[in-house]
Amino acid sequence: QVQLVESGGGLVQAGGSLRLSCAGSGRTFDSLTMGWFRQAPGKEREFVSVISWGSIRTNYADSVKGRFTISRDDVNNTVYLQMNALKSEDTAVYYCAAGSASGWPPRAYAYWGQGTQVTVSS
Repeated sequence: QVQLVESGGGLVQAGGSLRLSCAGSGRTFDSLTMGWFRQAPGKEREFVSVISWGSIRTNYADSVKGRFTISRDDVNNTVYLQMNALKSEDTAVYYCAAGSASGWPPRAYAYWGQGTQVTVSS
């Protein structure tokens, strides 16, 4: 059983930066693949980024490549999403999730956080 709590969302102007955090509890997740997703108003939840155990592999949605960076601190059971050069279309609720099975890339996620709101103004 894993519990995930996101934080770090807020209001920023276009071109600004935010760093989201996802803290895990209930067990360590150093062996889990971790992902970030987002959902904008009226839109389907979409994939943003993913990072493997040991930070060996990462992947990003085309829309955020070059602007967002995923990382993890397994000592503190935390995964981060550094978001730079933010655009208005990045406005969404951001969720972190833990992969449900081994393999790369993951095809399913077993645990989800409650989400944190990111709003980018123009």
